[in-house]
Amino acid sequence: MSRLAIIGGTGLSQLADLKIIKSDSLSTPYGAPSADFITGELSGKEVIFLARHGNPHSIAPHKINYCANIWGLKQLGVDNIIAVAAVGGITPEMIPAHIVIPDQIIDYSYGRKHTFFEGQGDPVTHIDFSYPYSQTLRARLIHAAKQAGVSISPIGTYGCTQGPRLETAAEIKRMEQDGCDLVGMTGMPEAALAKELAINYATVSVVANWAAGKTEGEITLSEIEQNLHKGMANAAELLKAFVGRSR
Repeated sequence: MSRLAIIGGTGLSQLADLKIIKSDSLSTPYGAPSADFITGELSGKEVIFLARHGNPHSIAPHKINYCANIWGLKQLGVDNIIAVAAVGGITPEMIPAHIVIPDQIIDYSYGRKHTFFEGQGDPVTHIDFSYPYSQTLRARLIHAAKQAGVSISPIGTYGCTQGPRLETAAEIKRMEQDGCDLVGMTGMPEAALAKELAINYATVSVVANWAAGKTEGEITLSEIEQNLHKGMANAAELLKAFVGRSR
């Protein structure tokens, strides 16, 4: 029987409709995960929830222990992950509060532990990463969005930057030229690590703001919070529809 996990990002440190059953605090060979793994019931189905930045939100994107998080989920028997992430919108259709189910990713991060296979005696392992997100999970998310009446973009390229600072206008211009539609800080190495452990992985990206240089003014925290409140509410409805259809 497949087991589903939801990883919550900025704006989703907890699932309001999750009926909590238990909480697991795991130690891993890679150190401490971001938070306890919460097992609960959503739409009548069991899910595991993990707050990527901790709860309360306190871990910066470049400080997240991605290896511990993904390893812990694997130890709990998870074989499907839906990762929710707040992002910036780059291309015109990626408006604030919009939801995107990306199909590609470009990694601009650095200095993060990107693989499980680098210990002494570990074999050199190359995963195929042509398509970083599970096509099956993506299709199910797209269908769930239609069922829930949530407007989404079914494709998009996520550019992962280092953070925690936001990007310069020139960096966003370069990313757009590279083909990025969205900019976030947590998409990698999370997606690759899941792939290494044969866990199906897909992302629900919620646009929190226009990226740098896409508006005349500066990006403000109040603007981000307002857009996230609306976007995450829609993401929660999408997730409930997705889980309700899961077997």
